[in-house]
Amino acid sequence: MTEFKRRRRRLMRLMGKDSIAILPTAPAMTRSRDVEHPYRPDSDFYYLTGFTEPESVAVLRPSHKEGEYLLFCRERDPKKELWNGLRAGLEGAKKHYGADEALTIGKLNEALPQMLESCERVYYPIGHHPELDRLMPEWIAAIRAKSRSGIKGPREIHALDLILHEMRLFKGAAEIEAMRIAAVIAAEGHKRMMRACKPGMPEYRLESEFLHECATRGARQAAYPAIVGGGANACILHYTENNEVLRDGDLVLIDAGCEYGCYASDITRTFPVNGVFSPVQRELYQLVLDAQHAAIAEVRPGNPCNAPHEAAVRVLAKGMIKLELLKGLLSRLLKKEGYKKFFMHRTSHWLGMDVHDVGAYLKDEKPRVLQPGMVLTIEPGLYIPRECKEVAKKWRGIGIRIEDDVLVTEEGHEILSTAAPKEIHEIEALMAS
Repeated sequence: MTEFKRRRRRLMRLMGKDSIAILPTAPAMTRSRDVEHPYRPDSDFYYLTGFTEPESVAVLRPSHKEGEYLLFCRERDPKKELWNGLRAGLEGAKKHYGADEALTIGKLNEALPQMLESCERVYYPIGHHPELDRLMPEWIAAIRAKSRSGIKGPREIHALDLILHEMRLFKGAAEIEAMRIAAVIAAEGHKRMMRACKPGMPEYRLESEFLHECATRGARQAAYPAIVGGGANACILHYTENNEVLRDGDLVLIDAGCEYGCYASDITRTFPVNGVFSPVQRELYQLVLDAQHAAIAEVRPGNPCNAPHEAAVRVLAKGMIKLELLKGLLSRLLKKEGYKKFFMHRTSHWLGMDVHDVGAYLKDEKPRVLQPGMVLTIEPGLYIPRECKEVAKKWRGIGIRIEDDVLVTEEGHEILSTAAPKEIHEIEALMAS
């Protein structure tokens, strides 16, 4: 709880006195009829509280004499707990989660307007919680109706995520450790899939191998639906059907990560179904790998965050010209983005509590500078659809992506997912074993 308390204090310093922050957690979501999805708290809410129960709202009031951190949550209910598990309750919210005060969630609509009366600035996630978006104007209108009695109420409303997401972009020691564990667990899952893979196996069998390995290591939830694309399916960027049979002679692209302590890993590996790269596959794979090495080399403090992408596309475009996948001058292809025919996505995104994590990519309308504590993916790829008649037949139907999770450090970078093999000889040796 010390880590969450530190984050709350930092946020309240940024907010200043005479302000209030209101942050609801995510609602429980129905999967079908009376079956719910496994509950996962809102990332911003969890980042500040560590509280994992639904129907909760955190309120921060800097320098408030009656307590700076108030948590609205569910009361204990023995009958409901018998069916759905124990609750922290009001006392548990204070004793175990560090709340200065706790109130039942049923009192939210009564208590919050009273708290707003003494605040000049309100911070909340505008546009992210429909019920709060509906209630906030009502509360403020009711307060302003009391203006003749001297109650002024809030004068400013701010989007909480503008401050909070900048905080989340920079990972602390505890967050980095959680992300290391998530990456190591996912890497073991990828190794298990390489060992298990063989022709004739359905794609979903590899997905099940990954999920099993992660669950046995304490990461019971996938960070996102796994992509297991054999052959031409690898050319579909977000292919998740995973129901085709893996064929001898094809490659399989697997994009799969797990969540550990609400922090995600995101790893992609591409390898031959039969364990041995063909000469054609080897050429394309090595090109993507060279592009990834060049991109990772650009991950260091002081470099713009788009430097890895620019390094990757330069290597890819140059290689595609050499392999006659593209024609023309390198400078012109880069300027006109001609490489997008076979590499259409960016090389990186932020990674953290969310797979596509929060944080601005631009600052003062320019790519922001990489700084220690940032974590980003590096994931160049090449995708040549089966129906592409513009290139030699040998290249068609091949999709390759290689993705690692990379931490920016004081000295340069650390590859968190390095345990997942990606060099050709490493993959072939592991699959042969």
